[in-house]
Amino acid sequence: MKQLILKFENKELILKLRNTKTAHIIYNALPFKSVVQKWGEEIYFDTPLNINLEPDARSVVEYGEVAFWAAGSAIAIGYGRTPVSQENEIRLISPANIWADCKFQKEYIASIKQGETVIVQKL
Repeated sequence: MKQLILKFENKELILKLRNTKTAHIIYNALPFKSVVQKWGEEIYFDTPLNINLEPDARSVVEYGEVAFWAAGSAIAIGYGRTPVSQENEIRLISPANIWADCKFQKEYIASIKQGETVIVQKL
Protein backbone atom coordinates (compact mmCIF):
# COMPACT_ATOMS: atom_id res chain seq x y z
CA MET A 1 0.00 0.00 0.00
CA LYS A 2 1.44 3.35 -1.03
CA GLN A 3 1.72 6.14 1.51
CA LEU A 4 2.59 9.78 1.47
CA ILE A 5 3.29 12.37 4.11
CA LEU A 6 1.93 15.86 4.64
CA LYS A 7 4.55 17.95 6.45
CA PHE A 8 3.14 21.05 8.10
CA GLU A 9 5.18 23.51 10.16
CA ASN A 10 4.91 21.52 13.42
CA LYS A 11 2.89 18.46 12.47
CA GLU A 12 2.87 15.54 10.07
CA LEU A 13 0.08 13.38 8.69
CA ILE A 14 0.60 9.99 7.03
CA LEU A 15 -1.88 9.22 4.25
CA LYS A 16 -2.60 5.68 3.09
CA LEU A 17 -3.56 5.78 -0.56
CA ARG A 18 -6.58 4.00 -1.94
CA ASN A 19 -6.40 2.24 -5.29
CA THR A 20 -8.00 5.04 -7.30
CA LYS A 21 -7.07 7.01 -10.40
CA THR A 22 -6.88 10.18 -8.28
CA ALA A 23 -4.45 8.56 -5.82
CA HIS A 24 -2.17 7.43 -8.65
CA ILE A 25 -2.14 10.89 -10.27
CA ILE A 26 -1.35 12.63 -6.98
CA TYR A 27 1.35 10.12 -6.01
CA ASN A 28 3.07 10.43 -9.39
CA ALA A 29 3.06 14.25 -9.15
CA LEU A 30 4.92 14.38 -5.82
CA PRO A 31 6.55 16.31 -4.30
CA PHE A 32 4.84 19.70 -4.20
CA LYS A 33 4.14 22.35 -1.60
CA SER A 34 1.20 24.58 -0.87
CA VAL A 35 -0.41 26.83 1.73
CA VAL A 36 -3.11 25.68 4.17
CA GLN A 37 -6.57 27.22 4.05
CA LYS A 38 -9.35 26.52 6.55
CA TRP A 39 -13.12 26.41 6.08
CA GLY A 40 -15.01 25.47 9.21
CA GLU A 41 -13.52 22.20 10.43
CA GLU A 42 -11.76 21.45 7.17
CA ILE A 43 -8.24 22.12 6.00
CA TYR A 44 -7.51 22.29 2.30
CA PHE A 45 -4.69 23.36 0.06
CA ASP A 46 -4.15 23.93 -3.64
CA THR A 47 -2.31 21.44 -5.82
CA PRO A 48 -0.74 21.82 -9.26
CA LEU A 49 -3.11 19.11 -10.56
CA ASN A 50 -6.27 18.97 -12.64
CA ILE A 51 -8.17 15.75 -11.96
CA ASN A 52 -11.70 14.98 -13.13
CA LEU A 53 -14.41 13.82 -10.76
CA GLU A 54 -14.61 10.06 -10.43
CA PRO A 55 -18.03 8.33 -10.64
CA ASP A 56 -18.15 7.76 -6.85
CA ALA A 57 -17.27 11.37 -5.90
CA ARG A 58 -19.29 12.73 -2.98
CA SER A 59 -19.71 15.77 -0.77
CA VAL A 60 -20.26 14.03 2.57
CA VAL A 61 -17.08 12.35 3.81
CA GLU A 62 -16.24 10.19 6.78
CA TYR A 63 -13.80 11.23 9.50
CA GLY A 64 -10.31 10.24 8.30
CA GLU A 65 -11.07 10.27 4.58
CA VAL A 66 -8.95 12.51 2.36
CA ALA A 67 -10.57 14.12 -0.67
CA PHE A 68 -9.46 15.79 -3.87
CA TRP A 69 -11.77 18.71 -4.61
CA ALA A 70 -11.73 18.81 -8.42
CA ALA A 71 -13.55 22.16 -8.68
CA GLY A 72 -10.69 23.85 -6.84
CA SER A 73 -7.78 21.49 -7.63
CA ALA A 74 -7.26 21.09 -3.88
CA ILE A 75 -6.71 18.37 -1.31
CA ALA A 76 -9.32 18.59 1.45
CA ILE A 77 -9.42 16.96 4.87
CA GLY A 78 -12.63 17.44 6.78
CA TYR A 79 -12.54 16.73 10.51
CA GLY A 80 -15.90 18.14 11.64
CA ARG A 81 -18.63 20.55 10.67
CA THR A 82 -18.23 22.95 7.76
CA PRO A 83 -20.50 25.92 6.95
CA VAL A 84 -22.64 23.62 4.72
CA SER A 85 -22.86 20.64 7.10
CA GLN A 86 -26.25 19.35 8.15
CA GLU A 87 -26.27 18.24 11.78
CA ASN A 88 -22.96 16.48 12.56
CA GLU A 89 -21.90 15.41 9.07
CA ILE A 90 -18.61 16.38 7.43
CA ARG A 91 -19.75 18.02 4.18
CA LEU A 92 -17.46 19.54 1.58
CA ILE A 93 -18.74 22.42 -0.57
CA SER A 94 -19.16 20.13 -3.60
CA PRO A 95 -18.43 16.51 -4.59
CA ALA A 96 -14.82 15.35 -4.34
CA ASN A 97 -12.81 12.20 -5.05
CA ILE A 98 -11.96 10.14 -1.97
CA TRP A 99 -8.41 8.92 -2.56
CA ALA A 100 -6.70 8.31 0.80
CA ASP A 101 -7.25 7.65 4.48
CA CYS A 102 -5.55 9.17 7.51
CA LYS A 103 -5.67 8.52 11.24
CA PHE A 104 -5.52 11.63 13.40
CA GLN A 105 -6.92 13.19 16.54
CA LYS A 106 -9.34 16.03 15.87
CA GLU A 107 -7.41 18.39 18.18
CA TYR A 108 -4.17 17.62 16.32
CA ILE A 109 -5.48 18.60 12.90
CA ALA A 110 -7.58 21.49 14.27
CA SER A 111 -4.40 23.14 15.53
CA ILE A 112 -2.93 23.39 12.02
CA LYS A 113 -3.14 27.09 11.16
CA GLN A 114 -4.34 28.82 8.04
CA GLY A 115 -1.35 30.16 6.11
CA GLU A 116 1.03 27.36 7.15
CA THR A 117 3.14 25.78 4.45
CA VAL A 118 2.50 22.11 3.70
CA ILE A 119 4.89 19.86 1.80
CA VAL A 120 3.38 16.77 0.16
CA GLN A 121 5.86 14.00 -0.55
CA LYS A 122 6.29 10.25 -0.81
CA LEU A 123 6.94 8.41 2.41
